[in-house]
Amino acid sequence: MTRLEPFQIAVPEADLIDLRRRLSAARWPSRETVSDWSQGVPLGVLHKLCEHWQTAYDWRATERRLNRLPHYRTAIDGLSVHFIHLRSPVADAVPVIMTHGWPGSFFEFEQVIQRLADPAAFGEPPRPAFHVVVPSLPGYGFSEAPNEPGWNIHRIAAAWAELMDRLGYSRFIALGSDWGTSISTCVALDHRPRLLGLHLIPPLVPPPASGTTLSDAERAAIARLEERNRTNSGYSQIQATRPQTLGYSLVDSPVGLCAWILEKVWTWTDHQGDLWEVLSPDQVLDNITLYWLTRTGASSARLYWESIAEVTAWFTRPGGDRITVPTGCTVFPREVPRPFRRWAEPRFPSIVHWGEPERGGHFGAWEQPELFISEVRAVSGALAVDG
Repeated sequence: MTRLEPFQIAVPEADLIDLRRRLSAARWPSRETVSDWSQGVPLGVLHKLCEHWQTAYDWRATERRLNRLPHYRTAIDGLSVHFIHLRSPVADAVPVIMTHGWPGSFFEFEQVIQRLADPAAFGEPPRPAFHVVVPSLPGYGFSEAPNEPGWNIHRIAAAWAELMDRLGYSRFIALGSDWGTSISTCVALDHRPRLLGLHLIPPLVPPPASGTTLSDAERAAIARLEERNRTNSGYSQIQATRPQTLGYSLVDSPVGLCAWILEKVWTWTDHQGDLWEVLSPDQVLDNITLYWLTRTGASSARLYWESIAEVTAWFTRPGGDRITVPTGCTVFPREVPRPFRRWAEPRFPSIVHWGEPERGGHFGAWEQPELFISEVRAVSGALAVDG
């Protein structure tokens, strides 16, 4: 039950043929009645991307590229968990587990894994170096979907602690964004002795209490959060309340899945009106195709049903457990919610690094791998655990 089984990605050709068939037979709605994204993904944008998906996108090339990384599976708490594990050639490198969120996947970290593990191979100083572990969340990608309720962020954190134990890492850094931030925080709450430190992108904390004098930047961040809650949070309410109903469409229609994920990638990414300046169409389709081929539209959404109420409280209500683990924080400029250091210090009294890179949105490692790598190295240095 504790064996680590090597895993190769090998999608049946029939699944790729079926995908192209479904794309060619798609039924399209009438176009939006506005000239922007305020009603959702514009018809022309989605039609063009899906045409590329059907006629030019090459999953087999992606598969070959991914299989150059070491993939594994292991059974933890009754589920088969998929993960990438790249050991550094530096023997005393720092173990780090990097956790993605929704609608992301291990693709968020693909561009940084090898550079963090073996910087010398890329012409950089050999240290700091990291033993890198990138798991797929339960119900995401090649990890098995839970068949019972209860797989919340705390249970996933326990699974990650067990995974790192099996890999021989008694202590490690827990790094994450989106759901990964919450899960890494739960590792600190529930398994504190295992951690060398946290790297949260960003930490989830509420704004100051009413009546606090705010800077212009703080007021702007709060206004953006309020606007997102008003116009861009419907997906969360649906996934938190009726993930199964939504899931039928996401698993049956590639166009529907593409629209559901593309809207969030476009909305949450740091760009000036053109997503393809930051992420290529093939990068976005890599991630969407993973959701399609693994049929995880419903199972991934269920994590909202399990845990979004707890997480929402973390960044909307004062109080909460204090996290005394040494913590590095990275806040990319287009992130929402976008906390400030003085907001975070009451809950995270041991902040050792606060980074605000000049570019990047919600998918920092995917959008800006160079800046992300710099932040990981800075946090490692501040924790005094450079490998």
